[in-house]
Amino acid sequence: MDVTDATFQTEVLDRSAQVPVVVDLWAPWCGPCTQLGPILEKVVGETGGRVVLAKVNVDENPGIAQAFQAQSIPAVHAIVDGRPADSFMGAQGEPFVRDFVNRLLPAEEASELGPLPAEQPSELERLLAAGDEASLRSALEAESDHPEATVALAALLVERDGPDDRDEALALIARIPETPETRHLAALARTEPIDDIEGRLGELLASVKSDDEARQTYVDLLDILGPEDPRTAEWRRRLTSALF
Repeated sequence: MDVTDATFQTEVLDRSAQVPVVVDLWAPWCGPCTQLGPILEKVVGETGGRVVLAKVNVDENPGIAQAFQAQSIPAVHAIVDGRPADSFMGAQGEPFVRDFVNRLLPAEEASELGPLPAEQPSELERLLAAGDEASLRSALEAESDHPEATVALAALLVERDGPDDRDEALALIARIPETPETRHLAALARTEPIDDIEGRLGELLASVKSDDEARQTYVDLLDILGPEDPRTAEWRRRLTSALF
């Protein structure tokens, strides 16, 4: 219901002796107010009259706005037995509003409204969950340095191994902080597939001290093996001995 300065005593204060009244301070020019309003109407409506919603246009009813000392809108106040019981400011989502209204009801009645609805995934989360190349590229358009999307797309490119895929994967990885996972992917992108990694490490060992390219390839092969491979520690020890 719409409440005015003239009807506030009857429609809000007096009525709050029978049921909680949620007062929504809003104005037509307020964008967040137009977002919050339908949510309040939906959630309060689901109580079946056990909570009442009173909407107050502050431009037309300065007395109510002054009584609540409204500094900004939207502002929402719960009135129970003629007194303020709870409040919040700003546009909030449905789960927050549902919890706010539930707290105004006795526990047994609040349970009838059901649990809070599951939080809906954001668009970025939805794209990441899809995991295909087009979705991951869209995610990176929204957030260019998102680590999870970057790693996932780089992994797809390395696996596909088409023309320029490795270079693009390396360029993507360079945009985010280094981690063991990014080092592994970068090593895969820089290294041609090798059947006998240990044989190749043995060949490179004699050149690692004087040849930067050989040393980089050697380190890449260690990253491909990974720290959990029992061979990695031994070949890393041999590298240290060869260098120093």
